[in-house]
Amino acid sequence: MHGLDSVPAVNGLDSAPVLHLDPLIDDLGTRIVVCCGAGGVGKTTTAAALGVRAAERGRKVVVLTIDPARRLAQSMGIDSLDNIPRKVDGIKGSDGGELHAMMLDMKRTFDEIVEAHADAERARAILENPFYQSLSAGFAGTQEYMAMEKLGQLRARDEWDLIVVDTPPSRSALDFLDAPKRLGSFLDGKFIKLLMAPAKMGGRAGMKFLNVGMSMMTGTLGKLLGGQFLKDVQTFVAAMDTMFGGFRTRADATYKLLQAPGTAFLVVATPERDALREAAYFVERLAAEEMPLAGLVLNRVHGSGAAQLSAERARAAAENLDEGRIVDQVAGKTGVRGSRATPPELSDTASAATVTAAARTSHDEAAPTADDATHDIQQLTAGLLRLHAERMQVLAREQRTRDRFTALHPEVAVAEVAALPGDVHDLAGLRAIGDRLTAGRMPSA
Repeated sequence: MHGLDSVPAVNGLDSAPVLHLDPLIDDLGTRIVVCCGAGGVGKTTTAAALGVRAAERGRKVVVLTIDPARRLAQSMGIDSLDNIPRKVDGIKGSDGGELHAMMLDMKRTFDEIVEAHADAERARAILENPFYQSLSAGFAGTQEYMAMEKLGQLRARDEWDLIVVDTPPSRSALDFLDAPKRLGSFLDGKFIKLLMAPAKMGGRAGMKFLNVGMSMMTGTLGKLLGGQFLKDVQTFVAAMDTMFGGFRTRADATYKLLQAPGTAFLVVATPERDALREAAYFVERLAAEEMPLAGLVLNRVHGSGAAQLSAERARAAAENLDEGRIVDQVAGKTGVRGSRATPPELSDTASAATVTAAARTSHDEAAPTADDATHDIQQLTAGLLRLHAERMQVLAREQRTRDRFTALHPEVAVAEVAALPGDVHDLAGLRAIGDRLTAGRMPSA
């Protein structure tokens, strides 16, 4: 794979296809939308905004979030989210559109699997087992695996015609794809099979094997993990014996579900180097796994209504004001008050002239002879010009990073979402995000 930094920004974002999300969520053939990407890029907000928009366009939607933050519940007007889908009030859609939301409870989902696939006595033995309690509460990959289990459960119920999934805030976004296989391999691995063997053999042969096998493990693992831990693991394995095959079967089924035509992956990123590097890695991984990628959602993109005023000219205008110069709109030149010197021209910079004209007007209205007021106005204008220069530098940096991604993956459709001035905290905010999501591309300045 090419590194994002090593790819020249030659194509430009304008050459990338536009990601149109309304047709995607309107298509009744789209049953699952998976929002994935690095942490902190807005996956939860994107998933919630798509859920609201799809519901208000007539779909019956459930949003499954794995993010432990309370933002989703608050924005949807729900006191709390749990492992049960809750209906969201305030949806304005017609044609029977509905929205439900839920937050994955990793341990509760694992408990439900045990209760559904074991009799009451065996289920109780498993749920009370110390090793199981550790496994279900924090074993590496368990959260991602349980997200896939819950997705499979929701899809099997067929109660909703669209499921929007917010993937776990993992160290690496790829954990979401790897976890089902990883946990399935663990539960079906050699270590587990070795612990299961004594119970399966039974009788004296089983005891003989147990004495030899356990003595070997106790000599090594026992010193590292403790004898009680090994005993808890063996008890857990004996109780879970009949369920191991089910874990692997469900993991495989869910993996195939992710590859199915009715699933669409949205890679979410911000226009920052690390986030887009992760996005590029994920795009390539999805292609390798033959999973359907809809496109890239680029969140928190900055823009400017005065992009024609470059950072360099804004800084030059600020310096002119700091040195006592003002723009002469008639002659298109600047002049130093009380001096015959003629500084560089700024006549082709409409925004600079506009800012200076506003400063003049404010000064004339306030006190034409008050030099201190004039100085304050010029300082304020210079500060605004410098802020604009900094903003244009941010825009240029974001553009270079986006262009590198596009050069690396010119086939990936992109939707840009303009940065909001504040956090989203209600349905109106989610609707605003939905409008920006489905606009496809920010207008060029």
